[in-house]
Amino acid sequence: MPKVKTKKSAAKRFRITGSGKKILRRKANKNHLLEHKNAKQRRRLSQLTLVDESNEKEIRLMLPYG
Repeated sequence: MPKVKTKKSAAKRFRITGSGKKILRRKANKNHLLEHKNAKQRRRLSQLTLVDESNEKEIRLMLPYG
């Protein structure tokens, strides 16, 4: 069976936790138009969050090391 290549676009967007059981992602809406968003909202958007379980299977297929 041939090796499976990593989808580089997914590798840049997702990170697997140390235990390998969860996948982290960035939150949306923090790239531009930040001037009108308050500091609390910008801070909250900076934090990493877990990928929903319904999407985990597809992401793991894109990341063979996951």
